[in-house]
Amino acid sequence: MSWNLWLLYVSLAGALIVSPGPSALLCVSHGVSHGVRRTLGTVLGGITASMTLMLLSALGLGAVIAASDTLFHAIKWAGAAYLVYLGISTWRSRPQAAPAPPAAQSAEVAVPATSLPSATWGQLYRKGFMVGIGNPKDLLFFSALFPQFMNPAEPVAGQLAILAVTWMVLDGSIMSAYAVGGAKVAARLGRSGPGRWFHRVTGGAFIAAGGLLAATNR
Repeated sequence: MSWNLWLLYVSLAGALIVSPGPSALLCVSHGVSHGVRRTLGTVLGGITASMTLMLLSALGLGAVIAASDTLFHAIKWAGAAYLVYLGISTWRSRPQAAPAPPAAQSAEVAVPATSLPSATWGQLYRKGFMVGIGNPKDLLFFSALFPQFMNPAEPVAGQLAILAVTWMVLDGSIMSAYAVGGAKVAARLGRSGPGRWFHRVTGGAFIAAGGLLAATNR
C-alpha cells in the first residue's frame, strides 16, 4: 500500500467515524453519565465490534449477507430492536445524585454529579459492542471499502492488518473524544447534572436511530 493511498484511507475513515451515529451518541451519553474512565469500556466495545465486522468481511460473510435478504433483514431488525431497547431504558432511567467530587479530581475523568445508576466497565463494553455490531450495512461497507485500498500484487494479510489497525486507532481516538466531550458537558452543568431531560433526549435519539435502521434498505 502506498503512502498516498493510506492517507486517502485515513481521510475517508476519519470522516466516516467522526460523523454522528449511534456509537457516537452512546459514547457521549456514557461520558455524561459515567465519566470518561468507565466509558473507555464503551469505546473498546465499539472497536471490538468493528474488528469483528472486518474479520467477517475478510472471511466473505459480507458477500453472503449481500446475497441473502433474509440474513440481512434479520441482522438489521436485531440491531434496530437493541437500539430501541437501549433508548427506552435510557428514557426511563432515574438519575442518581452523587457526592461532590474532590477539588483536585479532573473534570474529564470524574463521574458526573448526577449520573445513571452505577454500571460496570463490562456492562458498558457490552453495550458498545452491541450497538456497533448491530448494523449489517457496516459489514457490507467494509466488504466494499477495503478492496479499494488494497494492491492485489502485495500480500493481502499485511494490507488488511494496516487497514484494521488504522481504523482501530481512529475509532478509539474519535469515540474517546466524544466521551470527553460528554464529561465536559456534565462538568459544566455542575451538581445539578444533566437530569431527566438529558436521558429523555438521548433515549429518544436511540429510539429514532433504531427506527431509521429498521427503515433502511441495502
